[in-house]
Amino acid sequence: MERVVIDGSADLHRVATVSAPPGTPAAESRDLLDSRLSRTEFTLMMSMVMAVTALAIDMMLPAFGEMRASFGLADDSNTIALVVTLFLLGLGFGQPLWGPLSDALGRKTILYAGLGVYVLGAVGAALAPTLPLLLAARFVGGFGAAGPRVVSQGVVRDAFSGEAMAKVMSYVMAVFILIPIVAPSVGALVLAVGSWHMIFLVIAAFGIGVGIWALRLPETLPPARRLPLGFRRLGMAASRVLRSRFAMGLTVAQGVIFGFFASYLASSQLFIDDIYGLDSLFPFVFGAQAVVLGIGMLTNTRLLDRFGIRSILTGVFTTYVVMTLVLLTASVVSGGAPPFWMFVAILTPILFAHSLLIPNLRSAALIPMGAIAGTAAAVIGSITTLGGAIVGAIIDRTYDGTLVPFAIGGVIAACIALGMFTWSARVWDVAVAEDAHLSA
Repeated sequence: MERVVIDGSADLHRVATVSAPPGTPAAESRDLLDSRLSRTEFTLMMSMVMAVTALAIDMMLPAFGEMRASFGLADDSNTIALVVTLFLLGLGFGQPLWGPLSDALGRKTILYAGLGVYVLGAVGAALAPTLPLLLAARFVGGFGAAGPRVVSQGVVRDAFSGEAMAKVMSYVMAVFILIPIVAPSVGALVLAVGSWHMIFLVIAAFGIGVGIWALRLPETLPPARRLPLGFRRLGMAASRVLRSRFAMGLTVAQGVIFGFFASYLASSQLFIDDIYGLDSLFPFVFGAQAVVLGIGMLTNTRLLDRFGIRSILTGVFTTYVVMTLVLLTASVVSGGAPPFWMFVAILTPILFAHSLLIPNLRSAALIPMGAIAGTAAAVIGSITTLGGAIVGAIIDRTYDGTLVPFAIGGVIAACIALGMFTWSARVWDVAVAEDAHLSA
């Protein structure tokens, strides 16, 4: 091929070619993508497919105050964080269904089925007259969003593996991160001309727009590579993921880290408003931290060339543990509210480390799972999301008007994640050999 699909670097092309020689399923998938989409369009499209999840969370954060008033909650109530938690629970429960279905029926069929449920959930949330009905609609929306989430990972894994996949995912995530940067500001603009109900209608419209654009996406899982839709076969595939020490250790590590991050998403507006009294600055502060995530994901592609996934994870985990300890120390010493500049200065490297950990942990966990990419992505994503939602909800419920509970949760999550990564890393070479054997 004269054109390099997805990434313009020759290094990525060489890695991808080595991992998928001509005639292999991955090479066939790249040929198909190359005939229909440019690398830029593919990256943007996969970013927006993934972004349906981020938009459904981040765009509504500025509306938490208005929603508390609408449902009769106290100004400092963190109950409204359930709007995020229920969406994440739906996301977690949906992936075990959508993933196997995408392995059996193809990626695009599941993409559109998931988007349809996602739009239905967003419209239901916009029309919900009570908080319980709103939470139910959010669960439905999250359940639908699980479809595009699984499909996006499956499509990329169809074409790439290992470090090549990590690079592609980093580029996709770097573009995807634009959504968290602009979403709170867009949400604030919608609130300026309407109510929080309109935000959910915009979320629904975004899902419809992504579906229209994805008409250009070719099917990356041809019929010859699909798994028959049988519970026994799919159960065996899921069992393979669950019995893999390598995959499960990295998955649990993702889950606890994601839980800490989910708590940050759900509580950041409350921190900035209740602790620091800077509610009007929330969209800008949140957007700036999202920029940090984007920079980290772009940096990740260069670090992968130089150090590889394993070395990056080893070094970044150390930074993650140290900085969460610094946050806890600063919070305790200051009585629960360190100066705002200090809070931001400590949080920034934590989020930067997060942006390096998540795509690399996700890509590494899929190394020995190429033959069952959709199911593997679903099982891993489900455990990560459900575990993260539970961890995040626990941290949220401990909020006492200070940053101390949040910081304690961060330290515990970082230490557990480091331990699980260390446990998995001991069988890293075995996982790589297994992937090479199955790909041969």
